[in-house]
Amino acid sequence: MRQVLFTIPIFGGVKVFGYGAMLVLAFVGSTWLATWRARREKLDPDVILDMAFWIFFIGLVGARLFYCFQYWGRGINSLFDVLQYWKGGIVYYGGVLGGSIAFFVYRHFRPFPLRPYLDATAPAIMLGTFFGRLGCFLNGCCYGDVCNLPWAVSFPKPSPPWDYEFARGLIPATATQSLPLHPTQLYSSLDSLVILVLLWAFYPLRRRDGEVMGLLMVTYPITRFLIEYLRNDEGVFFAGLTISQNISLVLLLGGFAYWFWLSRLPESRHADQPDERNPATSVLKSTTS
Repeated sequence: MRQVLFTIPIFGGVKVFGYGAMLVLAFVGSTWLATWRARREKLDPDVILDMAFWIFFIGLVGARLFYCFQYWGRGINSLFDVLQYWKGGIVYYGGVLGGSIAFFVYRHFRPFPLRPYLDATAPAIMLGTFFGRLGCFLNGCCYGDVCNLPWAVSFPKPSPPWDYEFARGLIPATATQSLPLHPTQLYSSLDSLVILVLLWAFYPLRRRDGEVMGLLMVTYPITRFLIEYLRNDEGVFFAGLTISQNISLVLLLGGFAYWFWLSRLPESRHADQPDERNPATSVLKSTTS
C-alpha cells in the first residue's frame, strides 16, 4: 500500500496520491486506446475525445453517489459527508452507471453509430479498470478476506483493512500490520487485463458490430461475482450476496438479452464499409444502429 506516491517540494510539499495517479492513468490510457481503435474501425476519434471527459467525470460522480447510498449511516451521515470525496469511497458499478448515462446523453445530443462505438470503448473500459484496481491496492481499499496463501498481503497501520480488523478485535492496537489477506485488488486488476486480451483477440472475429461489448457484458460480471467471494469489505445485501454480486447477476442477464437482440440483426461490420469520410464511396450515412 502506498497512499502517497511522492511529494513535490517546490509546490510546498504537494502530495501525489497513488489512487489519484492511477485514475489519471486510467483516464489517459482508456481514452487513447478507444481513439486508436476508433481510427482503425473508420470511426471519428474526435467523438471519443469529446465525450471522454464527461464519461470520466460523471462516472466519478456516479461512483461516489453509489458509495454514499451503500454506506449511508455507516460513515456517511450527511450531505457534507457526501461531498468529502477526498476521504475516499467510490464504487465501480456506480462509475459504470454514471459513465453509461453520460455516454447515452452525449449521443442524444450528438448522434453517432451506437454499436461500433460500443465495441471501440469496450477494451478501453477494461484498461481503465486495470489501472483503477491498481489504485485500490495502493489505497488499501477493496481488500480481501484472511488468506494463508504464499501471495497473501498485509496492510500497514493505519489502513482500511487494519481499521476494520482492529474495530472487531481481530488484532490488538499494537499490531503494525493487518492479518494476511487475499490481494483482491490485484486479482481484479489481472482479471481486467485477461478480459482486455480476450476482447482484443475477439475483435477481428466479430460477425456484427456490438459483439465486443456483448462479450464484455457476459464475462466481467462472472469474474466479478467470483472475486467478490474473496473480498471482505462488503456485507450481505440480498439473497446472501453482496450488492456487487447482485448487480453482476443483473448485468449478466442484461448481457444475455443483449446477445439475443444482436443475434436477430444481420451480420455486418462498420469497418467493412467504405470510408464515410470519402463522399464518393460512402454508403453508410445513418447515425442509428
